[in-house]
Amino acid sequence: MFERFTQDARTIVIEAQEQARTLEAREITADHLLLGILAGGDNPATRVLHQFGIESDAVAQRASGLGAADAQALEAIGVDLDAVRKSVEASFGAGALDRPPRRRNRFPGRRSSGHIPFTASAKGALEHSLRQAIALNDKAITVEHILLGLIAEDSGLAARTIASLGVDPAQVRAAVLRERGKAA
Repeated sequence: MFERFTQDARTIVIEAQEQARTLEAREITADHLLLGILAGGDNPATRVLHQFGIESDAVAQRASGLGAADAQALEAIGVDLDAVRKSVEASFGAGALDRPPRRRNRFPGRRSSGHIPFTASAKGALEHSLRQAIALNDKAITVEHILLGLIAEDSGLAARTIASLGVDPAQVRAAVLRERGKAA
């Protein structure tokens, strides 16, 4: 399937891997693909995301774990994250909830280039991008198809991330399709 990706779309997938590596993730998620699009330069998909106020910082925060809104939501139902952390550290030692230590790179100053696998949802989004290209009668998979694939399922991670930022994924889809119409 990767052979059907345009050069820009391939760059987005590679950027998603870099985003996952930067965030010290063990897998590439749909949110990392979304971050790849946001970092992908000037293309219709990135422009649409920016038009809706979707920025890398907010998506990266979401991709890296609990954000302030999540902590507030848990607090609203009586879960005190500080108390949970203290309890876990009392039982398992200080720093028990911290990220595992990074593996040392044998070549200081260079990034690790180890393989990072895609989650099932990220793979599904890429498969959806192929379906989007076919549905739109396009021969190649573009960055716009990747974005459409990411938001194809309302219950998907990227669609939930976009919705958590106050944007309706259906509006993003409509805007991407409008942008495609302008380019034609």
